[in-house]
Amino acid sequence: MINGFLRFLLIMTLPGAVWGGNFQIGGETGFNSGVSVKTNVLFRNIAKDFPFMLRAGVGYTALNPGNSAEARRIFINNATNGTPEKRGWLWDMRLDFLYPVKWFSLKRGYFYAGPRFSKFTGNFNYVGGNENFDVTSNAWGFGGGLESHFPMTKRFDFILSAGLDYYATRRLQGHDTSYSPDGETINGREDYTYENADNAINQPKLTPHISLGINFFFK
Repeated sequence: MINGFLRFLLIMTLPGAVWGGNFQIGGETGFNSGVSVKTNVLFRNIAKDFPFMLRAGVGYTALNPGNSAEARRIFINNATNGTPEKRGWLWDMRLDFLYPVKWFSLKRGYFYAGPRFSKFTGNFNYVGGNENFDVTSNAWGFGGGLESHFPMTKRFDFILSAGLDYYATRRLQGHDTSYSPDGETINGREDYTYENADNAINQPKLTPHISLGINFFFK
């Protein structure tokens, strides 16, 4: 999925090479449930009288995946041996429509909104306990926010952005066990439910984000 989206970004940049100043490529870093980095392509003046700019991007976030002890009980067993280690990450892909606004005295302010897709992975390793497994989920969502572009030179803009993304509930899968929001459970442990799994795992749901970055103009 990630490789396919990167190919999509490459294809999207080809018209930009022709459009010249209407095409930008950028990078951002910030906080999105954890420390995140993003790259994107931005297109201006897509069609005559079309009021929006269009941006496609992909991001990576390192985050806390959840409660190690609860994850083991809900997806594996009740054993407590081993030293727990955990790490989590999130790939997200987004498409935004940007509309110029004059809110808060922003000279080059934009409201943006569009669809999202996320791929979450939480890895839980119990060193000495012979357990190392991933809990994963994929989800579609929608998000929006506000950002401002500050010219640095004729070819560089400084970007400050803040927004909120919402992701729909979806199946959590780990080891040979999965829990779904519709109540379907495969190889569930004891009487645990999707709610228990969702509370233990920090998959994205309603996620505020703030970032800063730079856009480069192709001319």
